Amino acid sequence: MKVLLLGDSCEDEYIYGNCDRISPEAPVPVMNLGRVETKTGMAGNVCLNLQAFNLDITFLTNTEKIIKTRFIDEKSNYQILRVDDEKRIKPLMIPVMTNSFDAVVISDYNKGYLSTEKIFEIVEGSSCPVFIDSKKSILPNKSNCYVKINDKEYSNLDERCHIDNLIITQGSEGCLFNRTLYPAEKVKVRDVVGAGDTFLSALVFGYLRYQDINKAIVLGNKAAAIAVQQPGTYVLSQTDINGLLE
Repeated sequence: MKVLLLGDSCEDEYIYGNCDRISPEAPVPVMNLGRVETKTGMAGNVCLNLQAFNLDITFLTNTEKIIKTRFIDEKSNYQILRVDDEKRIKPLMIPVMTNSFDAVVISDYNKGYLSTEKIFEIVEGSSCPVFIDSKKSILPNKSNCYVKINDKEYSNLDERCHIDNLIITQGSEGCLFNRTLYPAEKVKVRDVVGAGDTFLSALVFGYLRYQDINKAIVLGNKAAAIAVQQPGTYVLSQTDINGLLE
């Protein structure tokens, strides 16, 4: 299956250390730096997870580097500080042809790569299923388009924006679609970073596999439950995927 993915990507840097004391200069913890991990984040994480499902991905994303650095206390796994280094991103200007793809995925973190007009243009020009995860307040409504947003993003939607195929993720509660709650798997949550990306990837794969959005949502919930048990952004393993499909 061929999938076109578009969106903002970044580099997630995790700096682990120990915070054993409070600074005498200000009421902040002092971290003794330890190991550093670097992972691909935002739409890049979606790409890696779609590839984990053995989908053929064409990925259009920014070339400018965005780095999100998180300082994490090793003992408690608490995030002490996050520092974002964001460059000005050039917007996607070229025409996007979607007729050779089985699905289009838009992972829009609203960093500048995709304008509202470009998203509408892509959706209008697509006859295949389109899946959108976006932080924008105005989003398209089309019968072949599924929009996945979280509670906060839903509250920020323009009141004039009506979306028929709207999936609202609600953290540990699961997600809503057509006024039906799809409960989340009950697991011990370690880190929610990137869980929405994992949900989106499994949702797309599930829809392409089953041609049923309800089964796709259930698969998305199960995949997200795996991701939240891991530290930082997580790419599903083949063992994870085999378990999802049993």
